Amino acid sequence: MTDAGTALRRHPARFLGSSWPWRSIAYLATTVVAGLAVWPLLVVSALLGGVPATLAGAVERSRLRLVQQRPPEPIGLRARLRARQRMPVDWLEIAYLLLLGTVLWLVDTVALLFAIITPAAMLAAPWLATREQIQVIGWQVSSGGEAWLASGLGVLLAAAAAYLLTLLAAGQSRLARALLDSRAGDLAATVADLRRSRVDLVDAFETERRRIERDLHDGVQQRLVALTMTLGRAELDVPEGPGLEALHDAQRQAEAALADLRSTIRGIHPRVLVDHGLAAAVHEIADRSPVPATVDVRLEGRLPPPVEQAAYFVVSEALTNVARHSRARRVGVHAWRQGQTFVLTVEDDGVGGATAHGPGTGLAGLRVRLDALGGTLRVTSPPGGPTEMRMECPV
Repeated sequence: MTDAGTALRRHPARFLGSSWPWRSIAYLATTVVAGLAVWPLLVVSALLGGVPATLAGAVERSRLRLVQQRPPEPIGLRARLRARQRMPVDWLEIAYLLLLGTVLWLVDTVALLFAIITPAAMLAAPWLATREQIQVIGWQVSSGGEAWLASGLGVLLAAAAAYLLTLLAAGQSRLARALLDSRAGDLAATVADLRRSRVDLVDAFETERRRIERDLHDGVQQRLVALTMTLGRAELDVPEGPGLEALHDAQRQAEAALADLRSTIRGIHPRVLVDHGLAAAVHEIADRSPVPATVDVRLEGRLPPPVEQAAYFVVSEALTNVARHSRARRVGVHAWRQGQTFVLTVEDDGVGGATAHGPGTGLAGLRVRLDALGGTLRVTSPPGGPTEMRMECPV
């Protein structure tokens, strides 16, 4: 991994022409700000738990990119916060934050003031000394040759300050990395365990869903079919009169119940999705939508079953909400793969104001389901519309 110190050691002559000195100065300057801001977070962490400290640690890991070429974080902040709730306090992380708030920011403040103000004063000596004699680090500088000599020395001092500030930033960043990344392996294992358990829950839910669908299809539905057939035979033997009318009414109610049951079964476990894939299943939902719907699904091959099922129910819930609440005249469903990510959007021209948050919305459970798969569900619905629901999920 390349950092500011490695770049300085490998190419000392070309170092000043690179971005590393400026990045080092930025790192030290933000250390001053972070050191002043860390104390309120530590106090809140002591009162409410370790979440604020974890947030501060995440900020510090992000700041390390100023002076270190770090790989992308394998663990997102949300997953990191969840994992921290199941792990003991990371005292090395707390120790670094205490060090940041007591020592590091003071050292960096003094270093920056000396490294910036002194070379700047020497560089400006020819202009400052035109009015009166000035003093730079104990040297009385007057106008003329002395001032220009001081300016030349200021150039050398500025270069030396860039090297020293870079070394200081490199040392502090390596200290931060040693303390902040000390439990990265344990944290990654905890996050993986959390994700695995949540995916297992989704799989268990799908298994139970299929069991219910099978029981309804093979049990209740067959009994209703047998009932309608029995009523049909009875109609042939009953003469005209009130008894036949009652049988006709019972036949109609049994057929309506059978239709409702079939619709329920299709919603619990859509057979067309299993047999023909997401595109066919979405077209089937769109054909039943009371709001005119256009479908554009561009997929080559099948998606993993959990992703297909999540996408199907997102579309089903979205079209149901459009029909009930949006007063839209049209709705469009679009789906495609973007690299290793599946993207699905549902857009309508309704009145807006939709939300995916809150326990009272049908989308809340879908958001939890997608979160277990590493996906997201976002709703953009300003008052007056239009509304866009966007699902993204790794495949």
